[in-house]
Amino acid sequence: MRTIHLYITLILSLLSFGLNAAPRLTVVAVVDGMTTEDLNKLRPYWQQGGLRTLSEEAYQTSISYPHLVYGGNETTATLMTGVLPQRHGYTMDTYFLRRDRNIHMLLEDESAHGIGTNAHISPKALLAQTMTDQMRLRYPEAKIYAIGTSPQTTVLMAGHAANACCWIDSERKTWVATAAYTEGLPSAAYEQNKNGKIATIAERTWTPRMEIPVYTCPTEQEKKKGFSYPVGQVLLRAPQANTLVIELALDIQKEAKLGTDATPDMLMLHLNTLSPAAESDYIASAEHEDMYLWLNQDLGYLMEQLDKRIGRTNYQILVVGRPVLGTSSQTLTNLHMPVQTFNTDRAAALTGTYLMALYGHERWIDGSYGQSIYLNRTLIEQKRLSLETFQRQVANFLMDFEGIQIAMPNYEAVLYPQLGTSLSKRHTGDVVFMLQPGWQLKHGETRVIDHVIDDKPSSPLLLWSGTLRPMPQDQLDATDVMGLIF
Repeated sequence: MRTIHLYITLILSLLSFGLNAAPRLTVVAVVDGMTTEDLNKLRPYWQQGGLRTLSEEAYQTSISYPHLVYGGNETTATLMTGVLPQRHGYTMDTYFLRRDRNIHMLLEDESAHGIGTNAHISPKALLAQTMTDQMRLRYPEAKIYAIGTSPQTTVLMAGHAANACCWIDSERKTWVATAAYTEGLPSAAYEQNKNGKIATIAERTWTPRMEIPVYTCPTEQEKKKGFSYPVGQVLLRAPQANTLVIELALDIQKEAKLGTDATPDMLMLHLNTLSPAAESDYIASAEHEDMYLWLNQDLGYLMEQLDKRIGRTNYQILVVGRPVLGTSSQTLTNLHMPVQTFNTDRAAALTGTYLMALYGHERWIDGSYGQSIYLNRTLIEQKRLSLETFQRQVANFLMDFEGIQIAMPNYEAVLYPQLGTSLSKRHTGDVVFMLQPGWQLKHGETRVIDHVIDDKPSSPLLLWSGTLRPMPQDQLDATDVMGLIF
């Protein structure tokens, strides 16, 4: 009896180990613009392919973002770190710098030299650990690579501890990288540059995969002429870009032997479902729909190759959408829900005039950006005036502006959870505000910052694993995604 008991205990222990052991290779794909609605709509068109396999075999859910979403990489940072902007520090792709009163890219880093590019970029501004950092801490010998089309997204996916991170330079038609990572430009990327791989794939003509009447929502123009793009161009919102990312990922996997030993490895991929003419995350053209069809093929090829190279039970794939454009303004207008814009610069100029009337003809406002007004703290201190009084007066003044829902001194933002968790101490102005539903932020005369005006946008998440794993039952927040990997 005791022998049987020990045997059962051993079996249960082995099963438990099998359930909890990390796969040899984890692939994480962040896909711009991918929505649950469009995945469900296109499911009948996938007779085979990666999205077909995922739709049938993967754990599927939707994730929501408990912070303000601007359509930038604040969502990527949250997905990768499992914490909110208040902690990871990435609130928008750009920020206002008081020192020179200019707008800067958040990830710019002059100490990080570009490789094949003039861009100086690193993850230095990201304050929290990412899933790749966690992988490195747990497995120091892990091999971790990030590949994508956008430098900001790809660097955030690489985190602080990847071996290398590279992205497509559409002008040079080459892979480029940042020296912020130890390996610089991976040799597989160097070989593709030498062989002109990007230029070769750019020569492929992008035309519809199906007859136009078969698509669910072709435009009137597409019904007449279909769609096509001239060869030779490298469009980052085109099927060729996804194909390039997948092919380089497989070249790196082969060269670095990812997933072939007992130490877990990671591949981080930035992909896209948005077409060049897309004005919304939701499909509104055959061209946009075609992006999904090509992505289905590319993901299918990736999984097919990994099955052959390392075995179906030795890897997992996490695919998650990222809100970029949200619902188009025209769609909302057609539904009698017009979208209006709030020009932060104009509001700051009027506020400056108001303060001049109160305190004299001086430059009381340093600048404005996002949902912040930056006061001239140096002048206020020189005049021996109360900063808190200025903050309160400006907040009260902003409350009279159409489109403002609430305005307050920055130290009161913590009283409003969605706003407080969306701000970073390092980049927040002296007075902050929230807009009413249906309003977009505008900086200057032309640039719209806030593209995603959907109320609490959500994204699809699919996790496929070659081995059995327990999965959560409820809908998840974006902060829960990192926990699915480990």
